[in-house]
Formats: sequence, structure tokens, C-alpha cells
Amino acid sequence: MADGLTIGQAAAFVGVTIKTVRHYHRLGLVTEPERDGSGYRRYRSADLLRLVQVRTLAGAGVPLAEIGDLLDADPEPFAAALDDVRRRLTERIEDLSARRDTLHRLAHGDRVLLPDRACAVLDRLAELGFDAGYVAAQREALVLTRALIPEIFDGFLTRLERSLDDPEHVELTKRGLDASSWDPDDPRIEQLATALAGKLLADRTELAMPAGFGNRSDKAARYGLVNHHREDQEPSIARLNALIEAKLRAAGIDVPRP
Repeated sequence: MADGLTIGQAAAFVGVTIKTVRHYHRLGLVTEPERDGSGYRRYRSADLLRLVQVRTLAGAGVPLAEIGDLLDADPEPFAAALDDVRRRLTERIEDLSARRDTLHRLAHGDRVLLPDRACAVLDRLAELGFDAGYVAAQREALVLTRALIPEIFDGFLTRLERSLDDPEHVELTKRGLDASSWDPDDPRIEQLATALAGKLLADRTELAMPAGFGNRSDKAARYGLVNHHREDQEPSIARLNALIEAKLRAAGIDVPRP
């Protein structure tokens, strides 16, 4: 056998493709051997060592553009450069882990957009017999609240949690769902609004807006988008909510006006 290996043999020995070896040559990471008398380039042990080093660093995640300087560096800068590569790889791993977790949460519905506490509220609604349509509407309202007015999100959740622990409030809410089939001028809507407003006013502290919320020029628009979500599809519910808001304002509660 002629002294040295062909490019195909060198690539096979190192565990890469001929195309990869040639790519390393083009980037200047591995010097091309001189041709022998037969016109072939012959790879010797020093060439294979360099190929192994480049392949190993590339496989560890070091960008090819950095490998040449890294291999030619003294031991101290080499170690520092490896630490930097390790840090960047750790960041990539964390980012990929976060993406994986997001995909996992997507596969489990609400949990990609809402915290566990909000998901527990939605589960509780289903347990209490609220239909899937109402639970879906509440899910959308929670998502909108968290995205548009996050400063009131925790308070909104607290109010929902406490209302679900109050059997009378639960029954009134279910009556409100029944109202979707009523005529908007049905007198029962006024009675229901009075009862629901009374429940809300029983603890005024839960209705207070967080500090600084009133300074936002767009607060009314954001609040309206959340609080009046889906009303365009149910005129009787729109009237019920309007009456409740009017009663709260009459009682001195600062409810933003859309």
C-alpha cells in the first residue's frame, strides 16, 4: 500500500464523509496534504489527528468558524474558549428544554397559556356542572385578562375561586347562563343583575383595581375587551352585564367604561 491514506480511507477511519473532509479543507481547518507521485493526496497520522480534533469539537457543538483558532490556541485560552462554548451549549439546552415543555403544555390544552391555578379554576367549573361552552368562554376570558391586563389577573382569579365556593353565587351564575336564551327586555334580567351585583358588593375589597391601573389611558378599552367578551353573540347577556356594571358604579365602584 502506498504511504498514507486516500481521502476516502481517511474519512472512513475518522468517521466522517469525504464531503465533510473537503469542507474542512475549504474552511482551512485541515490542511490538504500534498499529492504523491501518482497524483493522489495521501493522509498521514498528523492529518488524521487534526481531522479527529475538528470532528470532535464540531460534534460537541463548537461552531466551525471558531474551531481553527481554538485548536491553534495555547492551553489557557483553549480552556477559556471551551468554557464559553460550554456556557452557550447550556443556554441552548435550556432554550430547547423550554420549547419542549411548551410543546408538552400545548398537548395538555390550557396549560400553555394559563398557570396551574387558572387551570384548576376551569377544572372546578366543569366539576360544578357548567357546560363546556361556558368553561371555554371563561378560559378565553382568563387568557385575555392575563395578556391584556395582567395587573388584575390574580384578583380576577381570586374572585372566581371564592365565587365557586359560594353555592348561592354558583346558582346565580347558572341562572345567568339560562338568561342567554331570554329576551333582552325580560324583567328577570333586572332581578338577576341586582342579585349578582349584591353578591359582588358583599366584599368590596375584591372589586378594587390595583394601584396605578387608573393611570393607564387604555384601561377602559382593555377592560371592555375582557369583560364583554362574546357579548356580541348574546344580547341578553350584554344587557345583564351592563346592568351589573351600572349597579356597581351606582354603589361607588370604579368600573372602567368602554
